Amino acid sequence: MVIQYDDKGKIFTSVITKKSIKVLIQTQTHRVTGMVFYRPDDRLIDELNQTDIFLAVTDAKILDENNNVLFESNFLTVNINQIVWILPYEELAVEQVE
Repeated sequence: MVIQYDDKGKIFTSVITKKSIKVLIQTQTHRVTGMVFYRPDDRLIDELNQTDIFLAVTDAKILDENNNVLFESNFLTVNINQIVWILPYEELAVEQVE
């Protein structure tokens, strides 16, 4: 890990700290559940706005229209142009998808 200091003593490192949140993502054809990471001082929407083309999702499950699991993966990237909506699980009134 590289650590650099500026004139005022501010520390700069190459490590970016992020926190995770469990989300439900609706694409044009499927639903995806998993963990998305974003910077602690930002909101989830800020991460989406900063992302170039793909959003990284870990512990991902791809679901069909009946919420049946089609695929599972430790890592998945979702093209942000295909996202219809994204919902943090902590905002769900009733959990319907697992």
